[in-house]
Amino acid sequence: MGLISLLKKKNRKLLFTTPSHGQKFFIFHKFRQFYKYDISETDAHNPQEALYAAEKKAALVYRTNYTKFLTNGSTSGIIASVLACTKNGDKVLLWKHSHPCHKNAVKLAGCEPVFYELDEIEAWGIPDRTPPELIENYLKSGNIKAVIITSPSYEGIVSDICAIKNVCKKYYAYLIVDEAHGALYPFSDELPQSAVNIADFTVQSLHKTAGGLNPTALLHSNCDIDPSEALDMINTTSPSYPLLATIEANINYLNSKKGRLAIKQLVEEINDIKTGCKNLEFFGDDPLKILIKKENLSGYELSELLFEKYNIEDEKTNEKSTMLLCGIGTDKKKLERLKKVLLKI
Repeated sequence: MGLISLLKKKNRKLLFTTPSHGQKFFIFHKFRQFYKYDISETDAHNPQEALYAAEKKAALVYRTNYTKFLTNGSTSGIIASVLACTKNGDKVLLWKHSHPCHKNAVKLAGCEPVFYELDEIEAWGIPDRTPPELIENYLKSGNIKAVIITSPSYEGIVSDICAIKNVCKKYYAYLIVDEAHGALYPFSDELPQSAVNIADFTVQSLHKTAGGLNPTALLHSNCDIDPSEALDMINTTSPSYPLLATIEANINYLNSKKGRLAIKQLVEEINDIKTGCKNLEFFGDDPLKILIKKENLSGYELSELLFEKYNIEDEKTNEKSTMLLCGIGTDKKKLERLKKVLLKI
């Protein structure tokens, strides 16, 4: 039995357990249904067994050795990955300007950080991809136990994970890929290749592009290390089973015919914008990131124009360009409205 089936079961017990609301007392009535499905580890239906069953099913979907559900975002997945494959005093290679959780993971593991820099794509004001040869230069010169790569980048730049994995394998280093923004990649050939079946550990945020609730995410292990013990060190012993159930439902949707069709249509609709708006420049490896710039406008000016005049809020902006994020939930009507606005600029 998975989590969704478990939570659908009617509980007829008289509860003197946590959580104290007992599934029948609702402080915030807009979340009434959430309260009704909120159970604890001590529930007689054994929710832990249902969670393990859901995670095993997910591992089959992704063709991984282990897939773990996360309710503390990709941050917890990165930390657990580093804890799982290193020991105190090991060296870990990471990008100097990576997400703060990368540095925090290394610190919590008692490891020594070794930082690398990335070139900037100056015309767009964004970091370039991670070159395999750069990683090899570092691995040659030091006894590095693990490497953390961000791919795709926030702006949709994708690195060659296969080549980087080959380099890591050559020097006996674990490869951890922060694929937080690539949760849809395993479900479409029209998107970049996912690291899930290449890297030793891959972390994905379902809440960024895959339609999940904040802060649901996934940790995949493609090596012989089960990250469960590492996750137990940093996770609460009272997880949110309603949130965990949404992860199971999220994966079921993405892996369904309906979900895959939705991704295909989304990519087609975004490509239609990019081919139709000749007045703007577009860039990036990820079709779901609409990275744009306009001659004679800075990225900040373009962002302000979209927000103030057309009531459109972007995801991220720099001096040169502006990025609009799309994913499950970005419907055709929203994209048609965006295209009309972009054609006016």
